[in-house]
This record gives sequence, structure tokens and C-alpha cells, in this order.
Amino acid sequence: MSAFTNNASKALGLLATTAAAALLTIPALATADNHASHGAHMTTTAEAFPLIPRDALFGNPTRAGGQISPDGSMLSWLAPKDGVLNVWVAPRDNPDAGKVITSSTDRPIRQYFWAPDGKSIMYVQDKGGDENFLLYQIDLDTLEEKTLTPFENTRIQVVGTSETIKDKVLVGVNNRNPQFHDVHLLDFTTGELTLVYENNGYAGFMADDTLTLRMAMRQNAEGGTDYFSITDNVVADEPFETTAMEDSLTTNPAGYTTDGSILYWLDSRGRNTAALYAQDTATGEKTLIAQDDKADLGGTIRDPKTGVVEAYSVNYLRNEWTALDEELGASLEWLDEKLEGDFGISSRTDDDRTWIVWNDPMTASTATYIYDRDAETLTPFYTTRPELEGMPLQPMHPVEITSRDGLTLPSYLTLPAGSDSDNDGRPDEAVPMVLLVHGGPWARDTYGFNPYHQMLANRGYAVLSVNFRGSTGFGKDFLNAGNLEWGLKMHDDLIDAVDWAIGEGIALEDKTAIMGGSYGGYATLAGLTFTPDKFACGVDIVGPSNLETLLETIPPYWAPVVKLFHSRMGDPNTEEGLALLKAASPLYKADSIIKPLLIAQGANDPRVKQAESDQIVGAMKEAGIPVTYVLYPDEGHGFAKPTNSISFVGITENFLSECIGGRSEELGDVLAPSTAEIVEGASHVNGLEEAIGE
Repeated sequence: MSAFTNNASKALGLLATTAAAALLTIPALATADNHASHGAHMTTTAEAFPLIPRDALFGNPTRAGGQISPDGSMLSWLAPKDGVLNVWVAPRDNPDAGKVITSSTDRPIRQYFWAPDGKSIMYVQDKGGDENFLLYQIDLDTLEEKTLTPFENTRIQVVGTSETIKDKVLVGVNNRNPQFHDVHLLDFTTGELTLVYENNGYAGFMADDTLTLRMAMRQNAEGGTDYFSITDNVVADEPFETTAMEDSLTTNPAGYTTDGSILYWLDSRGRNTAALYAQDTATGEKTLIAQDDKADLGGTIRDPKTGVVEAYSVNYLRNEWTALDEELGASLEWLDEKLEGDFGISSRTDDDRTWIVWNDPMTASTATYIYDRDAETLTPFYTTRPELEGMPLQPMHPVEITSRDGLTLPSYLTLPAGSDSDNDGRPDEAVPMVLLVHGGPWARDTYGFNPYHQMLANRGYAVLSVNFRGSTGFGKDFLNAGNLEWGLKMHDDLIDAVDWAIGEGIALEDKTAIMGGSYGGYATLAGLTFTPDKFACGVDIVGPSNLETLLETIPPYWAPVVKLFHSRMGDPNTEEGLALLKAASPLYKADSIIKPLLIAQGANDPRVKQAESDQIVGAMKEAGIPVTYVLYPDEGHGFAKPTNSISFVGITENFLSECIGGRSEELGDVLAPSTAEIVEGASHVNGLEEAIGE
């Protein structure tokens, strides 16, 4: 099972993302198996299995994002209209009568939610990947669409939603000052925005169910966070809670109960892993609810009426739920008996009697169901990618790897079809491998369906994803072990994981590639510059090459928490910190690259600017080192448009095929629907020059 979040918070969670979670998100999707393949002879029996078409994994889903209206009468989901994801609705008793209610013709809608009163649906959208997300509303009676935050160069945040006030929400808007979000009350009925608090110094706020501001947050000089109480929209002079830098990413308030009497915390102060506490807001007294020695407490399921925690999750190698409420526990147990693999709740009715439940069986497409808790029925809603039915999807194996200095690195391994005849999680003989590095770096890899794992395994590669030190979810000691270790011990962990895979007979030493996005792109560049003999090739997606310029160009709304970067990466304002950043920047060692490199960049990326890729490509050209560089003028930090994602996957699989010998689907005309610009090195990827000419 996976974490549950209420619809509004889930839909707009990305808008409240802090600088500490600078992740590349990679979409997934589905088709048939009669495509040509080519590449060096495989050392496994993968070639005996059908080639999964890349558009089956990375194209548009048939349906996704299913939700139910607050009163349970309507269903909603995302599905393509003229090739672009839009929001659809249908009566609950007639899902086949769906109609599209949004009209996006270019960029897919990926996040939406029901208004609490059920009268409208909201969605968020940016322009070309610039991450300036605005809020849009569709009235379900008139189907009229309006922009609720009609501003330029503005990114909204949700500050507070309510169980009892159905027609309003608190939003943060940074149109006055791009660094700070002023808090406004948004009326869903009239669209009116009313200023509640002009913000000139706080990184965030929290409100209670009455949509009254209760808390302000601000980074302190040590890189931790100070939490201030708010009374009558006046922020207290002194904080009522504070954290040091070591707890800054593992301690956070988790919301109030509906009556405001309890404030929940995920808290690592005075301990290693973050535990769940309930704080009495009148007395300040805290009560420990749950803890785990191996991992931080993660998601919670809250009573939709009272806001009381009914269950919590812990995700070490896999996500596991523990129920505190007997009735909810019985429902989770019933679902666990009926469903194979992981499942989670994506939407609930106001009365909590009907849930929308997703199910990830790992070796089949994710399915979504309507669960009636009273009738104990599980009605199929949709299958996300029916094209994957019958395709050779592979299981993911959780593994623990020990670093050279004794840290345990929770990791995930996927093997090519037919390579593991006794199903022991090890191939019968070593195969080519791709080390797939997650972004962040203050994030983590998790167990579950991963389109890149499936695509690469299908092409004949073992795929290894490693939670290196600095990853989140495994306690603050593990997280803080990555402080000031970019390109150093964080990189050592990746090298240790590769050596483990070679030693276990999983990977071929001379046929291991490194690939990743965002921090994973940085790790790729570090792998090819700091350890140039270790990897056969690398694929960098929106990865920074120069940490000094990366910090100089962070988005303005991250400025209130910039100390976090300086404390954990290196402070460019000090001689020592600047030297550390330069030493960890692959740009300055670009002339050490001796293996093939493929780079992808979004021109509108606000986190890792295009200059990060331009710089290292320029340095390699100056040194006479070949590189393939693909630029997407309408993308930001990763790929939103499936046509762009599919085009780069096609380039990647043909690049890897030539480099480490897997099979690949021919490029064909994959570039035509995309906006890909091949800036450099088309000749270094099999079939790319021909594809450009088509």
C-alpha cells in the first residue's frame, strides 16, 4: 500500500514542493509487440521475449488519476483528448458516459482535484515547464472555465483547505514578490481573492480547518526551521518550536485536527528516524503515536471529518501500513486479501464509505477500483495501460547493499526476462547493467512499477536503483551522512553498489552504464568525470554540471530556504565552501571524459538551467570530446509531453544498445511528433541521423 493524501493536497502538493525536493518526474504509459529490434547479441534470453514498445510505457495512459466526487455521485479521471491529457467526468453509476471538461491542446494536465463543495473541478498548469503553476476552475453545471490566479510569472501554493468550509481555500501567491507567497482567501464561487497576510519573510504557513492561519515557518541561521504561532494574523516574535539543520528535512508539522486541538508532527529531534507525535495545542505537550527504527514515519490516513490519524505507513524496502482505527484496519485487511501487490487510496467520499483504490501488481498494468466499504465490493474502474497486458513485465527485487564504510543502502534491482531461471533475484550469468540514479538528492527510490526499469530490463539490462547516503526516508543519520559529500561519499555509494552487482554476478564489469535525472544527471556527469573508467557510458537528463552556477540560478521562491543548500552542498559565500562546490563540479573535469555521453535538457527548466548542459557540452567540444546533446524547447525539469519523453527514450535505448549491447526498438519517425533539437552528436547514436532526416 502507499500513502494517502486528500485530493486537494495531492493535486497541489507539487506547488508546495520545497527546494529540498528538486526531483525529476518521469511519466509512464502503453501498445503492441511487433516492432523491430537491433543491437549486439544478448548474453541472456531476453531476446526470446517480445519487445515492449516504448510508447506502451511512456505514451499517454488510457486513464489515470481517478477520483470520486465528495458526495460520491460522480467519477473523474485523466485521459487523452486529441492526444493531450485532459480531465473527464462521468456519473458513478455510468462510467462509460464520460465527457471531457477541460480543453488543453498542448501541455498535458497532470494534477487536478475536486472543489470541497463538489460543484467544480480545479487543475494546475504551467507554461512550457517553467513551473509557474496557476490554478484553473471548471464549473460542472456550465462547464465554464476560468483562471483563478490570472497572473504572470507566478507560482501558487495551497496553504489551507477545510472540511467544514466547502467553498473557500487559502492560497499563497508570489505575484507581488517572487521570493515570498502572500496568503489569500480564494472564494470558489465568485473567484475572488482576498489578501489575508502580506508575507515579507516566511517560507511557508499552516492553517486550521477554519482557514485561520496558525503557524509561520522561516529558516534560521543554522539551516534549520523556526516555527512561529500566528494569532489574529499577527506572527509571534519568538518561535514556539525550532529545529537545527540536522533535523531540517526530517522534522515537519503534519497538520491540525479539524477542531484545532491537536497538531501532528513527524519529528526526528532527539532521535534518528522521524516518529509521529500528537501535540496538544493548548498545553504544548507531545504524545508519541508511532515510531520505527529503520525508516521515518511516512504517510498517514486521517479521518476526513475529525482529522484524527487512523493509520500510518513506514517505507523501508516496501511500504507497510499500520491501522490505529479498528474499522479502517478491517478495510485495509480486506483489500489486502483481494488485491495482489501494492495498493493505496487515491480518493474518498466525504462520508468515507467509498474509496478509489489503485493496485500495482508490478508485473501487470496498474488497475484502479471503486471500493464500497459497506457492501464490501470492489468494482473495476479502469486499467491504466491495457496495452501492457501479456507483456513480459519483470518483478522488482528489494536488496540491501553495504557501503565501504558500513552504511546499509536500501536498493531495488530488476532483471531481464529469462535471465533468472530459479527466481532467486540473481541472473544465471552476468548481464549488462544500467545504474539508474534518483533525483533530489533529498528524495528516494521506492518499490513499485517503474517504466524505466521495465523498459531497460526488457532491452536486456539489469537495472539497479540505489538509495545512496543523502536520500530521505531512512532517518536523519543516513540523510546527513550526505552533507557536503556531492561527488565524494555520495558518489562512493554508487560505485560500491556497482562493485556489489559485479561481485554478485549480476553485472558485467565492462558493460555498466549510469543514467539519471536532476541529481541523477549530476551523478552521471560525476561518474564519467571523477571515475572515468568505471562506466561504459552515461545518460544525463537535466543534470547540473557546475554547482556554483546551479546555486546562483535557483528559482526566487527557493531563496527563503537557500541556507539548506549551502549547509548540505557547500556555501559559495565562503572560501572553503566555494572550493568544495568547484571540486564537486563535473564541468571542471570535462576533459577527463572518455566514454560516450548523452545529455537531455529542457530549455525552460527553472531548477537546472539550460546553461548547466550548455557549459559541459561546450567544454567537451573545446576538448575535442564527442557528446550527444538533445534540447527540448518546450520542456522544463523533465518531460511532460509524452511525445518528447518517447523520443528521448528512443534515443536513449539506441545509444545504450550501441554502448553496452542491449537490444532496442528502431528510432523510425519517433522524432517527428516531438520538439527534440539535436544540438550535437547525432552521429553517435545508431539511426539518429536518419531519424532527423525523416
